[in-house]
Amino acid sequence: MEKVISKSENDGEMAMRFRPITFAVATLALGACSTLDGTARETRQQEALQAQLFGLAASDQDVASARLRPEDGCYWYRHSGRVETTELPLRTPGGQQICAPSET
Repeated sequence: MEKVISKSENDGEMAMRFRPITFAVATLALGACSTLDGTARETRQQEALQAQLFGLAASDQDVASARLRPEDGCYWYRHSGRVETTELPLRTPGGQQICAPSET
Protein backbone atom coordinates (compact mmCIF):
# COMPACT_ATOMS: atom_id res chain seq x y z
CA MET A 1 0.00 0.00 0.00
CA GLU A 2 2.85 2.35 0.76
CA LYS A 3 4.28 1.97 -2.72
CA VAL A 4 1.04 3.17 -4.32
CA ILE A 5 0.89 6.24 -2.07
CA SER A 6 4.56 6.93 -2.65
CA LYS A 7 4.07 6.63 -6.40
CA SER A 8 1.13 9.05 -6.40
CA GLU A 9 3.17 11.55 -4.35
CA ASN A 10 5.95 11.38 -6.95
CA ASP A 11 3.40 11.89 -9.69
CA GLY A 12 2.15 14.99 -7.90
CA GLU A 13 5.69 16.33 -7.57
CA MET A 14 6.32 15.72 -11.27
CA ALA A 15 3.10 17.49 -12.16
CA MET A 16 4.13 20.47 -10.04
CA ARG A 17 7.48 20.63 -11.86
CA PHE A 18 5.89 20.53 -15.30
CA ARG A 19 3.34 23.29 -14.70
CA PRO A 20 5.86 26.18 -14.72
CA ILE A 21 7.63 24.67 -17.71
CA THR A 22 4.36 24.26 -19.58
CA PHE A 23 3.38 27.82 -18.74
CA ALA A 24 6.74 29.15 -19.96
CA VAL A 25 6.54 27.19 -23.22
CA ALA A 26 2.96 28.34 -23.85
CA THR A 27 3.91 31.98 -23.18
CA LEU A 28 6.84 31.81 -25.58
CA ALA A 29 4.72 30.15 -28.24
CA LEU A 30 2.04 32.80 -28.01
CA GLY A 31 4.64 35.55 -28.04
CA ALA A 32 6.13 34.11 -31.19
CA CYS A 33 2.72 34.18 -32.88
CA SER A 34 2.29 37.89 -32.21
CA THR A 35 5.77 38.61 -33.55
CA LEU A 36 5.03 36.66 -36.71
CA ASP A 37 1.82 38.60 -37.24
CA GLY A 38 3.69 41.90 -36.85
CA THR A 39 6.45 40.76 -39.17
CA ALA A 40 3.94 39.52 -41.74
CA ARG A 41 2.12 42.85 -41.63
CA GLU A 42 5.40 44.75 -42.14
CA THR A 43 6.34 42.44 -44.99
CA ARG A 44 2.99 43.04 -46.72
CA GLN A 45 3.38 46.79 -46.30
CA GLN A 46 6.94 46.66 -47.68
CA GLU A 47 5.79 44.59 -50.67
CA ALA A 48 2.95 47.03 -51.39
CA LEU A 49 5.36 49.96 -51.19
CA GLN A 50 7.84 48.24 -53.51
CA ALA A 51 5.04 47.58 -56.01
CA GLN A 52 4.12 51.27 -55.98
CA LEU A 53 7.76 52.33 -56.31
CA PHE A 54 8.30 49.81 -59.11
CA GLY A 55 5.43 51.45 -61.01
CA LEU A 56 6.93 54.92 -60.55
CA ALA A 57 10.66 54.27 -60.91
CA ALA A 58 12.74 54.02 -64.04
CA SER A 59 13.54 50.43 -64.99
CA ASP A 60 17.34 50.58 -64.46
CA GLN A 61 17.11 51.08 -60.67
CA ASP A 62 17.11 48.50 -57.82
CA VAL A 63 13.71 49.19 -56.24
CA ALA A 64 14.16 46.27 -53.80
CA SER A 65 16.97 48.16 -52.05
CA ALA A 66 15.05 51.46 -51.94
CA ARG A 67 14.56 53.13 -48.56
CA LEU A 68 13.09 56.40 -47.38
CA ARG A 69 15.64 58.85 -46.03
CA PRO A 70 14.21 60.91 -43.17
CA GLU A 71 16.60 63.81 -43.91
CA ASP A 72 14.94 64.71 -47.20
CA GLY A 73 11.80 62.54 -47.31
CA CYS A 74 12.84 60.94 -50.60
CA TYR A 75 13.60 57.37 -51.67
CA TRP A 76 17.16 56.29 -52.34
CA TYR A 77 18.40 52.97 -53.73
CA ARG A 78 21.70 51.09 -53.60
CA HIS A 79 23.54 51.17 -56.93
CA SER A 80 26.35 48.62 -57.35
CA GLY A 81 28.83 49.94 -59.87
CA ARG A 82 32.02 48.34 -61.14
CA VAL A 83 34.18 50.20 -58.63
CA GLU A 84 31.93 50.99 -55.69
CA THR A 85 28.43 50.72 -54.28
CA THR A 86 26.67 53.99 -53.52
CA GLU A 87 23.21 55.29 -52.74
CA LEU A 88 21.45 57.25 -55.44
CA PRO A 89 18.07 58.98 -55.46
CA LEU A 90 15.24 56.89 -56.89
CA ARG A 91 13.96 58.65 -60.01
CA THR A 92 11.04 58.42 -62.39
CA PRO A 93 11.63 57.71 -66.11
CA GLY A 94 11.39 61.49 -66.58
CA GLY A 95 14.25 62.07 -64.11
CA GLN A 96 12.25 63.44 -61.18
CA GLN A 97 13.20 62.27 -57.69
CA ILE A 98 10.56 60.08 -55.97
CA CYS A 99 9.66 61.42 -52.52
CA ALA A 100 7.05 60.59 -49.91
CA PRO A 101 4.06 62.94 -49.69
CA SER A 102 4.63 65.73 -47.20
CA GLU A 103 2.43 65.84 -44.08
CA THR A 104 1.57 69.53 -44.39
